[in-house]
Amino acid sequence: MGIHPEIAREAEVRHADGGGAASRARSPRDPRLDLFRGLTMLVIFIAHVPRDSWNAWIPARFGFSSGTELFVFCSGFASALAFGRIFVKRGFALGAARIAKRIWEVYWAHIGLVVAIVALSAAVDRLSGSALLQEQFAPLTGDPAGALLGLATLTWLPDYLDILPVYLVILALVPVMIALRRLHPALPFAAMAGLHAMVWTAGINLPGNPWTGSGWFLNPFAWQLVFFTGFAFGMGWLPAPRLRAPKLVLACLAFVAVSVPLSFWGILESVPAAQAIRDIVLAGNEKGDLHPLRLLHFLAVAYLVLSAIEPWRGRLDAGPGHLLILIGRQSLATFLASLFLARIAGVALERAGGGEVVTAAVNLLGFAAILAVALVAGWFKSAPWAKSSGAPAPGAHTRP
Repeated sequence: MGIHPEIAREAEVRHADGGGAASRARSPRDPRLDLFRGLTMLVIFIAHVPRDSWNAWIPARFGFSSGTELFVFCSGFASALAFGRIFVKRGFALGAARIAKRIWEVYWAHIGLVVAIVALSAAVDRLSGSALLQEQFAPLTGDPAGALLGLATLTWLPDYLDILPVYLVILALVPVMIALRRLHPALPFAAMAGLHAMVWTAGINLPGNPWTGSGWFLNPFAWQLVFFTGFAFGMGWLPAPRLRAPKLVLACLAFVAVSVPLSFWGILESVPAAQAIRDIVLAGNEKGDLHPLRLLHFLAVAYLVLSAIEPWRGRLDAGPGHLLILIGRQSLATFLASLFLARIAGVALERAGGGEVVTAAVNLLGFAAILAVALVAGWFKSAPWAKSSGAPAPGAHTRP
């Protein structure tokens, strides 16, 4: 929503090979995308720290949607800018090859993250005599061969480590959606709606735990709806609504306001009727299977936030906004860091005995560490070793 119009027009697939789009100049990067991705990394960190009292005040506690919707939507939008342009300019085969390369990268990032967290748990167990490895990764101790096979084939997704595998599956659907778009503009949306409907009617999912028979907690066939909504906006397949439109602002405000008493823990715990209504309104596995109201709530919140910051769009890349943008630009590195650091923060909170001062210090140190990861990743991506120093190399001949 609120997509930069030049980016959207450049990325538009015109049923064939993109034609004149390949000759257009690259549009400047919209800072809002990186700003919100950076904010998401901090929310993800808080949400994954065990016993973190700040978790009670993240946006998910005040509405139907959570930081997961923001992360997946931004991933879809960013994928349109990063990969959709290749399909348009270089053709379907190279676009699909680029997607395959990204899938390969993210797969190994996921495997590395799991191994790193397993090693961290084992180290904490040895140093403190705790049982984190057994508590969090019981199959590794009870059925090591089956657990390793499950990790490698993504048929076992440990708790809270399922977002990257979901991203992998959805990325694999990108060429399918591009191909459908070339056949007819409405086909990608029909496929999106059809897959989501099959989750709720036929229960389609992927195996996520060989020992219990359960599927993936975040069902990729449901969550593709959020990803491809962002992808469609980024590609220009969906028109961005005009920001700050009075009637639309009021409608979004009303919807968001209604969701608060059905989501805020302070109300749900003290007013049983509110919890009963929520159970009726958001029936079933409302998060894992993505209840439609979650997507609608996210879009309403996104529209209100984008409308609110529109007057300051040109000044977002300054002060705290600049720090968030730095984090958002290195989304994969900072996402991995946020999940790993959250485990360390959880151990630190437990050892320190909690308390609001300690909790604040742990969270702020975690934020600083995530920012440091973003800076280091950005430095490596800039490939400073490949830049000319301006001085000739020793022994080099210069022209007189």
